Amino acid sequence: MSVQPKVVTQPQVVAAQPKTNNWQTDLCDCFSDCGVCLCGCFCFPCLSCQVATAMNECCCCGGTVTMRAVYRTKYNLPGSICGDTCVVACFPACSLCQVQRDIKKRKEMGIF
Repeated sequence: MSVQPKVVTQPQVVAAQPKTNNWQTDLCDCFSDCGVCLCGCFCFPCLSCQVATAMNECCCCGGTVTMRAVYRTKYNLPGSICGDTCVVACFPACSLCQVQRDIKKRKEMGIF
């Protein structure tokens, strides 16, 4: 007759936490890519269309809160809808430039 060992601990399922990434550049990091900054300041609709096209969306959507939120969610960037709304409302050109710089850097790294 063999003795069965007693189970001391129960197996547990540990949900893996998704890795949080960061933006490639800060919101007001215009000097990291002056071309994007100039385009955002002097031709906002053009830059908006570039961002939307890169994300396979309609050109009218590039500078919106929704576009920023979709991009942030896709790459698991920190933030919230409320934060996106504040950034886009207070700093629309900086917000759009940050997304475009991030797209360019992710393309260079091959992860866009």
